[in-house]
Amino acid sequence: MAAGAVALGEGIRKRITTPSKAPLSEFRDGTKATFHYRTLLCDDRRTVVDDSSEREKPMELIIGKKFKLPVWEIIIRSMREGEVAEFLCDTPHVVEYPQVSRSLRQIAAGQDPREGQRHCCGGIAQLHDHSLGYPDLDALQKDPQPLIFVITIVKVQEPGSYRQDAWAMSDEEKLEAVPLLHQEGNHLYKEDKTIEAAAKYYEAIACLKSLQMKEQPGSPDWIGLDMKITPLLLNYCQCKLLEGDYYPVLEHCSSILNKYSDNVKALFKRGRAHAAVWNAVEAEKDFSRAAALDPSLAPLVAKELKHLEERLHEKEREDKARFRGIFK
Repeated sequence: MAAGAVALGEGIRKRITTPSKAPLSEFRDGTKATFHYRTLLCDDRRTVVDDSSEREKPMELIIGKKFKLPVWEIIIRSMREGEVAEFLCDTPHVVEYPQVSRSLRQIAAGQDPREGQRHCCGGIAQLHDHSLGYPDLDALQKDPQPLIFVITIVKVQEPGSYRQDAWAMSDEEKLEAVPLLHQEGNHLYKEDKTIEAAAKYYEAIACLKSLQMKEQPGSPDWIGLDMKITPLLLNYCQCKLLEGDYYPVLEHCSSILNKYSDNVKALFKRGRAHAAVWNAVEAEKDFSRAAALDPSLAPLVAKELKHLEERLHEKEREDKARFRGIFK
């Protein structure tokens, strides 16, 4: 590393490339640091391993959460908001990096951030016998070496000034967050802010899903969590209906009905989604089933079926006029 580097501790050297005048946070436990990182090999070309700026979101790290790569917490604690710095970290500090990188790449691809970690409890030696699914990370895992991290601090948030993402919460924090998110979603829905409401419902669902993944499918605890997920998912589907986004409604309501075939709300919402995308036969089946289970819905079902019939007749007239124009 170039001149001007200072040691942060044994095997960690820092060089500031863009200084900042922002105050240095105390980085109490629970402080959230949002940052971009570039990971480089210590070769002549400074080969790039990862670059978070190419992804949709920057990295977020909660101080005190025992992140799997402890050196990043050491690094972050030395930085100010807006600062950019390079850190040369010796091999013992970065042995875990291939595993961490794999998880972060999966997060960026929209996968579960814990994917790939559930079967990795046999120690570092055992990991050498397993592919990570990325050739460059496999090579780095077989041949551990020093790495350079180029870190750009985007934001530092003190504890209590933000809500953690579901994956960063403890199980207790997730359970506490769900009713609050549900309430916030309901409030936004009443204000006709369906996009924002859907985001709150989805966040609550993510909290419960992450807890459910730890339970045996079909067990009492799994079923209990599923019973909490279902009303949130139905609220989410209602928002999607109002947004005109019908295919997620079909998917999610079908998943509910595969488990709870008599769920009237799922039947009715799926019927409306089928009707919207011209699946007339499926819509009629769902509406009829919903009315049979809940006779009080009969007037509403009749109204939906009449509206569907009118739309079908109108579409038929439009199609006939279009074909006449073609053949003329």
